[in-house]
Amino acid sequence: MSSAMRNKVQRKFKMRGYTLKIEALSEILGFLSRFPEAEDEAIELLLDELHHLSLKSSILDKEPVHKVVSLLLEAEAAVEESPTSSGCGSSASALRIIDAFDFPKFRYDPIKKLFHKYTGKLAIHGDASAKATLYRDRFVMLSQRLSRDPHFSKPVFDSDISDYGRCQISPIQSLVGQTGKRITTGFFAENTIVLAEGEMLLDGIFQVKTCGFPPLEDREKSVTMFAGTDFFGGGSLTKEETIRLVELERGAVNDMFIILSDVWLDDEETMEKLETILSGYENESVVPSLFVFMGNFCSHPCNLSFNSYSTLRLQFGKLGKLIAAHQRLKEHSRFLFIPGPDDIGPSNVLPRCSLPKYITEELQSHIPNAVFSSNPCRIKFYTQEIVFFREDMLYRMRRSCLMPPSTEETSDPFEHLVATITHQSHLCPLPLSVQPIIWNFDHCLHIYPTPHTIVLGDRSEQKAFKYTGITCFNPGSFSNDFTFVAYRPCSQEVELSAVYTS
Repeated sequence: MSSAMRNKVQRKFKMRGYTLKIEALSEILGFLSRFPEAEDEAIELLLDELHHLSLKSSILDKEPVHKVVSLLLEAEAAVEESPTSSGCGSSASALRIIDAFDFPKFRYDPIKKLFHKYTGKLAIHGDASAKATLYRDRFVMLSQRLSRDPHFSKPVFDSDISDYGRCQISPIQSLVGQTGKRITTGFFAENTIVLAEGEMLLDGIFQVKTCGFPPLEDREKSVTMFAGTDFFGGGSLTKEETIRLVELERGAVNDMFIILSDVWLDDEETMEKLETILSGYENESVVPSLFVFMGNFCSHPCNLSFNSYSTLRLQFGKLGKLIAAHQRLKEHSRFLFIPGPDDIGPSNVLPRCSLPKYITEELQSHIPNAVFSSNPCRIKFYTQEIVFFREDMLYRMRRSCLMPPSTEETSDPFEHLVATITHQSHLCPLPLSVQPIIWNFDHCLHIYPTPHTIVLGDRSEQKAFKYTGITCFNPGSFSNDFTFVAYRPCSQEVELSAVYTS
């Protein structure tokens, strides 16, 4: 262990009133070496367990520390040996699929600087105030994030902020009649929140010099700031549970998700290629933990002129038979279905509910563990938070853009798309006239704190991009070019794959 880690341990124990002897320190460092990615949580867990012991002195030797370490390691071993945490059972129990209409809703209190969970019942048809609240909640969420950025935080002592390399955020009203440099918020494009740097002139015109998105906040900083708040909806975990999951996750190196978008069930060639994929993974030594099928599931839009619902139902049944023919996949893999923008459903608003039971029940009879979820939906896999969203965002964002994006850092459109949704903390920052959103459920499209992985199903070219620690990828359009993605969540490794015609 490094001297920095030794100092951190001694400092944290001293803050709790303990002094460590050399033998005790060595015992603690040996315990921490088992958790290289969760050392802080392991230290806190040790301290919490020590607090429950009847200690004779605040000067700790090896004996009490060894006792606590042994208890924690025994608990960890018991978890690893349990039937639910071995083989395929581990993956099934560690994977939780969360429907959008089950996402928790939080509102930020700028006075108390806390998020409060909304506990009331949300109506699908909100009143006029719900639309105003939609915009306010987006703004306040980004504003509180920005207030903690070191470049925009005000110095404690009264001094010139330019000496600290900082900028000052000012509301527009406070700029009238003032001169000097300020940073203010404004709409770069409709529904997109930006920071504009410039100066309010005496004639009331704000002269913009530079413009950009609000800076991102590191995920760990957001999680630490609001510790105990379950934004994702996967359930809050204790420190002990987190450490155990991290250890189990480290051993789940073989777990893999196979993700396909645009799986047209009415296209013969698509079904033949899908059979090739299923047969290939059926013969692997370890089968994938999860198959994710994202819409559209029909080559023709299921709009008002569509009348082949019985045919679509039969095609889903045919897919169920195809999957059931691969016995190992049927028994050990799970199957998730997410609707696309042109799939059957009540309307084209977001979030979209799951596919109707009438369409899917034949497939479900063949594959009982198939899950039909909303768009978007979330997956919690051990400690990993993964968001799935199927919408042709790249094309629509480019059409709605008021000016060409800067090519200073990248000219890749997909990278611009990833930067937009992550900085906005929103999956679909389009005008409501372009993409309607259920006002009371706009929080279902929020991505704050930033998840570990964002899967953007899009009919555009297959892409993968790691942005500020967030893994983002588009599996491509399977029915158009037979591309898909094999994703290993524990290592966040993305394998861009395709089925080629021989």
